[in-house]
Amino acid sequence: MTEHQSHLTITDSGGVKIVEFAERQILEEIYISEIGDELYSLVEATPGIKLLTCFKNVDHLSSAALGVLITLNNKVQEQGGKLKLSDIAPRIYEVFKITRLNTRFDIYDTAEKALADF
Repeated sequence: MTEHQSHLTITDSGGVKIVEFAERQILEEIYISEIGDELYSLVEATPGIKLLTCFKNVDHLSSAALGVLITLNNKVQEQGGKLKLSDIAPRIYEVFKITRLNTRFDIYDTAEKALADF
């Protein structure tokens, strides 16, 4: 089952919702806001969600997008779910390290490794 939303592709794999981004650059405020709304709605509609956010298609990520991820993580935890991130490009991962977000998120090299750890 695949749902196509404006900025995200969401698939289900064994009870884990896998989110992939349609755009390579997540930089514009309106785009980031819309992504946030889509992700927050998904989490609110699915208590106890197992959510994998895969960044394999993403080359650039703004600091506002990081804020959305932090809020998303908080919402997932409030709902009793789990959030994992995967396939983050090295230059984006550097930002996670600098901001110490790499210690706040469960980050995996590949979606397959993240799925195996749910």
